[in-house]
Amino acid sequence: MKSLVIAEKLSVARDIARVLGANQKNGGILEGKNYVVTWALGHLVTLADPEEYDRKYEKWEMATLPMLPKEMKLVVIRQTGRQFSVVKTQLFRKDIGEIIIATDAGREGELVARWILEKAGCHKPIKRLWISSVTDKAIKEGFANLKDGHDYDNLYRAAVARAEADWLVGMNGTRALTCKYNAQLSCGRVQTPTLAMIAKREEEIRKFVPKEYYGISLETQDVKWTWRDEKTKSFRTFSRERAEQIKGRLENDALEITSVEKKAKKTMAPGLYDLTTLQREANLKYGFSAKETLNIMQRLYENHKVLTYPRTDSRYIGKDIVPTIKERLKACGIGPYRKLAGALMNKPVQVNGSFVDDKRVSDHHAIIPTEQFVQLDHMTNEERKIYDMVVRRFLAVLYPASQYEQVTMEAKAAGETFAASGKVIKSMGWKEVYEGGADDDLEDEADDEKKLKDQRLPEMKTGTRLKILKTSLNTGKTKPPARFTEATLLAAMENPVKFMETRDKEAVKTLGETGGLGTVATRADIIEKLFHSFMMEKKGNEIHITSKAKQLLELVPEDLKKPELTADWEMKLSQIAKGRIRQGDFLHQIRDYTCEIVDEIKTGEGTFRHDNLTNKVCPQCGKKLLAVNGKNSKMLVCQDRECGYRETISRTTNARCPKCHKRMEMYVKGKEETFVCQCGYKEKLSAFQARRQKEGAGVGKRDVQNYLRRQQKEANEPVNNAFAQALSGIKL
Repeated sequence: MKSLVIAEKLSVARDIARVLGANQKNGGILEGKNYVVTWALGHLVTLADPEEYDRKYEKWEMATLPMLPKEMKLVVIRQTGRQFSVVKTQLFRKDIGEIIIATDAGREGELVARWILEKAGCHKPIKRLWISSVTDKAIKEGFANLKDGHDYDNLYRAAVARAEADWLVGMNGTRALTCKYNAQLSCGRVQTPTLAMIAKREEEIRKFVPKEYYGISLETQDVKWTWRDEKTKSFRTFSRERAEQIKGRLENDALEITSVEKKAKKTMAPGLYDLTTLQREANLKYGFSAKETLNIMQRLYENHKVLTYPRTDSRYIGKDIVPTIKERLKACGIGPYRKLAGALMNKPVQVNGSFVDDKRVSDHHAIIPTEQFVQLDHMTNEERKIYDMVVRRFLAVLYPASQYEQVTMEAKAAGETFAASGKVIKSMGWKEVYEGGADDDLEDEADDEKKLKDQRLPEMKTGTRLKILKTSLNTGKTKPPARFTEATLLAAMENPVKFMETRDKEAVKTLGETGGLGTVATRADIIEKLFHSFMMEKKGNEIHITSKAKQLLELVPEDLKKPELTADWEMKLSQIAKGRIRQGDFLHQIRDYTCEIVDEIKTGEGTFRHDNLTNKVCPQCGKKLLAVNGKNSKMLVCQDRECGYRETISRTTNARCPKCHKRMEMYVKGKEETFVCQCGYKEKLSAFQARRQKEGAGVGKRDVQNYLRRQQKEANEPVNNAFAQALSGIKL
């Protein structure tokens, strides 16, 4: 008898089939002596739409709400129906004795496979492949240690509960809002609180009143000193009069050093990456969206096989991974990492609790390099950037702490306290990995005014009197909270505690344990969905909510705007996965809650008004079109949700204006596209291409990379000039 292996994607199925020796292709399967390998295409089966339960749901009407089917139905997704038929045929082959689930090791991966088995009605024995990378070694070890599939029954129940709860609340809430206000409005337990956080931040910015503050600095020979308030320990004051008085008293005074404090300090390397941290830092460093980073990571995991499973919420590895560290160092120790990895290979691996902790590893450990041989020249520029971030972080945690001596000096003049700070590096430690650049706190945007800047300090002794050479009065204004970028929004979704109204200790603890709003696997898609549904838009790198979103937040039930709802759900789903709560009890509560939100929307007294109507008419239904800003484009969309007409007016490009060098937008006007810049510059596409050709811009990034690789190759090869060639033929 053979075993049928179900993978989540074709690329993973090919890798598994190669390792298992299943090389015979046969329309949607790969077959060998002992195994048949097939694959899903993500989800092949999903929950049925409302109209599948009753014809009355075909029309969106308030009278038919709430929709509460007694039993939820599964349907085959039409676009992937052919592959489902292939998988179903294999499931019922007489020579197939057992099913091996090899979908992604997590809640959603379990759902992908189990729904296929349930829809097909297959009850053959099941086993589970649970691995964090798809290298040949990991696959072999995984198949040598297959788990009983029923060990994951509770995980499957939690996945079903999540899917059905989202269907009940999302479908009913969205239909109720749309019918009540005759507009395309949607709500959900993750997207609505996310919008509420952005709205709250915008409200804080709108209400913010800047205050002017003052600071005093003075200079002695080789040292710059900063005034510090003795009571508040702040380096600034909001009283101009006080600051000017202090400055006046300093003019005929000297500075006397009252203390010189030296402390040996060390900093550990920042933690390994989980997906959210990687997405945030990639956005800050390279401007990649959360979705882009996830897609790049997926390619590095599936195609190149050089990084471990991306959808992880852990920043730790388990003790079982420690013996493989040397092998991983050997694999990634090439090119720019050869010297750094080599230094670690020549001595025993030093691990500590800052990155090795079995208790803090969930379904998957942190993102680290695999043992797979790496070919950097096979990667795109974007893949190289993400790979570089992960490898350097992996190397950094294996290096010793960075050690330095912190010197803090205090002095008195005119009865006021002044301070100066300096740092002497004793050992670079892990900072060598970043070539001296401290990559440990990319998102730290602390005000410089609130802390002392380090400077090179000469040797000083207590009691020394110094002549004041110069005094300065510095002014500044307090800044409002920064608008969200994708990086900071991801951080807020991961830890939304400060946006909670109740600050209930249990809810705060729950959010911390469950990872905030959404999961590492879904946050990028939630952000993309909010852009796509025109709830938010980008201005530069900043995220703004639209008028549509502001009105929606006035109309949705209050509970749906709070992060506490998601915290409650995720905790209960986690309990279902551990077998501590029954799936049926949770879904009974969800059905009651669905009835409550539908009633609340029905009795609501708000109104919705389109404030982006244009005079242009939809060519399909004749209604007026709405002007909306997509993530990277401007569009006209029909206000009638059933019509669904969309038309792109312009899109942001990477083409730079020759006058102001800002990015230009491409407008579709007449027969030919036209580039338009904010400064007023316009240029037709054909003229732009001709100008770029004339300027020698026909060379692309790939051409430059290939040229640099050839140069590097030639630099590494022995000199082979004409004289050397002539001598090479002589035999002595």
